[in-house]
Amino acid sequence: MTTVRGRSATLTRGTVIALFISGMAISYFVAAISRGDGEFVPLGIFVLGLAIFGLLVVPASWLVEGRRKAINRTMTGLVYSAFGLALIPLVSLVWTVFTLGLARFDGQFFGSSMRNVVGDGGGALHAVIGTLEITLIAALISIPIGLLTSVYLVEYGRGRFSNWVTTMVDVMTGIPSIVAGLFAFAMFSLFFGPGVRMGFAGAVALSVLMIPVVVRSCEEMLRLVPNELREASLALGVPKWLTILRVVIPTAIGGLVTGIMIAIARVIGETAPLLIVAGFTQSMNYNPFSERMMTLPVFVYNSYSSQGTDAQAYIDRAWAGALTLIVIVMVLNLGARIVSRVFRPAGNH
Repeated sequence: MTTVRGRSATLTRGTVIALFISGMAISYFVAAISRGDGEFVPLGIFVLGLAIFGLLVVPASWLVEGRRKAINRTMTGLVYSAFGLALIPLVSLVWTVFTLGLARFDGQFFGSSMRNVVGDGGGALHAVIGTLEITLIAALISIPIGLLTSVYLVEYGRGRFSNWVTTMVDVMTGIPSIVAGLFAFAMFSLFFGPGVRMGFAGAVALSVLMIPVVVRSCEEMLRLVPNELREASLALGVPKWLTILRVVIPTAIGGLVTGIMIAIARVIGETAPLLIVAGFTQSMNYNPFSERMMTLPVFVYNSYSSQGTDAQAYIDRAWAGALTLIVIVMVLNLGARIVSRVFRPAGNH
């Protein structure tokens, strides 16, 4: 059961595995006794088994390894358990969306819109196009403003104006999404009249939410660049603006791209501001500067809240839209990692 070297005794891996199997067996036995219908919840059995395993391994470690190692093993187990508990909602969410979304994850769903569709059939092509266009426009607005603002705060920001900009960024970070939608609606109503709905207005609303996230994330990444690199470049007579362009930004490019992708993921799933300013439609609209435009979050909301006689068809479309949104975010994150690796300076690992 143990391996002893002088005063240093430790539980063998086989012993720990045996205790883990015992915990799971006891958990299954308890579940079998408590439920007579033969139906079990695998996640509940696993969590209970982990708890029983902890109750078994802690006293065993205390007896064999001593107080110090037992406490260390206990704390390590608690950390891993907390990590596992934090993963449970994420894994459950992804698994639920994946399993339920596959029912309509087909060619028709991605090749057609909802125009003249009642009940089963139809697709979300118009929503996918709208999501990509509005998010792209919001990124084109937010990334230059956010990146330049973060460069100013890190490299040039001194005095009251810098403090004022920092305060405004902090305030914008906490703005509710529906307030951003109302702001964009009020602004566009001044120029185009009341009741205006267009994709570009939705992009402006999303940029209000996206800019502070870009500023904060890029600012932190730029501050991580060692000052020695700046000083070495300036000592060679390189102007400050060129030092920022050729030294600071390339060094932090991986973190900058990651921060930008976090900002995009923050806004791509927003529903409230797009309902207000972009509206929704069942037809294709490729022009973000004219008429209403559908997006995936609004498509999911509309499908789930406006169920017809064949309710299951609407629910299936809603889950498929949610799965599509998750896939888009995952693809964007994968692309961001590839870009950060490609443009990472040589020797910067």
